[in-house]
Formats: sequence, C-alpha cells, structure tokens
Amino acid sequence: MKHFDVAIIGSGPSGASTAYHLAKAGISTVIIEKETLPRYKTCGGGLVFRGRNSLPFDIKAVVDKEFYTVDIVLGEKLQFKTHREEPTITMVMRDSFDKHFTERAKEVGVTLLENHKLESLEFNDNLVYLTTSQGTITTNFVIAADGALSPTAKMAGWLKDTRKLIPALEYEVEVSDEDFERLSKVVRFDIDAIPYGYAWSFPKKKHLSIGVATTKRSKINLKKYYQSYLETLGINIIISESQHGFQIPVSPRTDGFVKNNVFLIGDAAGFADPITAEGISNAIYSGKLAAEAIIEADKEPQLAAVLYEAKLDAKLIPELKTALWLSKWFYEQKTIRNLFLKKYGQQVCEEMANIFHGKRTYPKDIKQKLKDKVKQLVF
Repeated sequence: MKHFDVAIIGSGPSGASTAYHLAKAGISTVIIEKETLPRYKTCGGGLVFRGRNSLPFDIKAVVDKEFYTVDIVLGEKLQFKTHREEPTITMVMRDSFDKHFTERAKEVGVTLLENHKLESLEFNDNLVYLTTSQGTITTNFVIAADGALSPTAKMAGWLKDTRKLIPALEYEVEVSDEDFERLSKVVRFDIDAIPYGYAWSFPKKKHLSIGVATTKRSKINLKKYYQSYLETLGINIIISESQHGFQIPVSPRTDGFVKNNVFLIGDAAGFADPITAEGISNAIYSGKLAAEAIIEADKEPQLAAVLYEAKLDAKLIPELKTALWLSKWFYEQKTIRNLFLKKYGQQVCEEMANIFHGKRTYPKDIKQKLKDKVKQLVF
C-alpha cells in the first residue's frame, strides 16, 4: 500500500497548483484524478489577471486569447469599457490548461494517478485510507479540490451543504466567420440578460464560450435566456454548439474548512466570487494557503488546520462576505443600482478591474459608503 504525505483529489488548477507548492517544499504529494487527462471541463475559461499573476509558472503555451479591454453592458443606455496594460482576462480551455498544470506539478515530483475514482475515506490514527477504483493508498492529509459537487467533502463529514450554489448554462459555440470576426475582439458581460444575473461572451481561439448565470435559485429556463442572448449578440447562424450545465458555489461554507485532516479548497469550499462567479483565481489562492499551512506546521495536523483557517480568515473570507452582500444588492436592487451606475458606473467598472488585477479587494466598509452615496442620489 503506497503512502503519501498529502493526497489531492482533483487535477484542476487549484489541486495541481497546490500539489506543486507542496512538492517544491519536499512533501510527498499525489493527485488523484478520476479521468484521463486531458479531459473537457465545464468552465467559462476566463482567468482574471490576479489568478494568472499568482501562478508559480508560465502558462503562455495554453492561452487561447488575452483581453486588455472588457465591456460591461446594461441594456442600451448603460455601457462601459475598462482597459488595462496587462490582460484583465486570459482565455483558456480547461482540458489543455489543467493538463499543463499537472505536467508542471509532475516535474517537481508530484505523482499523478489517473482513472482513480475515489470511492471511500477511512480515518485511523492520523492516517486517512483512500480507497479508489484501482486500489487503496494512505496519507496524512487530504485536500479536496474536486469542485462544486465534491464527493470528498461528503465522505469527510460535510453532510449538510451550507454554501450558496447558483445555476449556470454554458455553450461552446462555433459561429460563422463573419460573426466570429465581429465578436472575437472583446470580452463582454451583459448584466440583467437573465433575471438576477448576467450573460457572457468569451472568445476563444476558434469559437465562443457563451453562457448565462443567475444568482437566484428559483425555477428558471436558462436555455430561453441563452437563446435571447444569442439574438442580442446578433448571432443567426450556429455551425455547432455543445451545452454544459453546472452549479457555482458563491458563498463559503459556514461549518469550517477542515475535518478529519481533510482540507477544502476552491469550489469545494465555496470560494467563487459572489459577484462575477469567477472561481479559478480564488481556487488557486486557497490551495496555496492550504499548502502553506501544511508546510509551516511541519505536517502536524492540528496546527495545520488552525493555520489554514486563520489564513482564510485574514483576507479571503472577509472579502467573500463583503462581495456576497454586494452581489445581493447589485442583482436584486435594479432600480437603485441603475440610478447609482448612471453617475458612478465607470468608476465601479474601474474598481472591479482593479480587483481583477489584484490591486485592491472588496472594501470592508462598503455597506455604509454605498448607502451614503445612494442617499445622495435619491435625496
């Protein structure tokens, strides 16, 4: 029976980058992946600059496109552009992106076990026994990087889901050469293209990733709003399209992120941005914090758990709580929001770009500031 200091479930960017940091510190690490890489992964594939900038290696080889300008559209009356000298959003396809990550991790000593579906976890004397579809291994730590559904979290004892999960529908769309030429030059977000949410158009190398997401969990016909958005974009001819539905966890769990030497990161923990639903950058960041905690604790489980929770509470959790409040206000208070954006819209877009670039976070005192500015507009 093979033993590793740390076993990471899932080979996405959060899992692979976490493995990379651990292995670089001399900690024996295995990534357990249920499929064979490369494999398709449902994801818009838009990596914001702060996520890309935090990576420990270069990803140019798997970049589809880079966008320095982003369009924010709220109907015909409110439209904004924000531009930076560095790419605000980098477009990737997750099959090649994730494969690139795992190859870099393997170069520093990480073991990758493909076609190993995790079937059960057992806990005994600070060891975790992981039974997979191809055998059993032991480890001191498990890091759950297996996404929004996270079977690992359920096996480890998170029986009640305290995250907020929102529905999204994404299509990989091949359009006519004329439409692609017209739409491939800009990243676009259309607020309110779906109730309580937005639609997006992400140009890739030869096709478009187009989707819709709503922050409300009420029954809604996502496909209808996707079809309406195609009309908004002026797309009349579709050569091919593939549909992918998924859920995005846009609020952190309220019952902790460590149980029985199992650490939750990324979507398994509920770390996607509540306003934009972008999850890759926080997934990478939380994985780095988990790796740092295990390294700094010298692999002592209780200390590693305390350090990880403290690192999350220092920055990420407060930022997500603020963003969650802002998201509720932004998507549910349309009349006041639009009045606010008529005056401050460009400033808001610039500040969001600053957040995407890691130059600032969501301010902790935003509630009172926002209320004061709204009062000035109304009264």
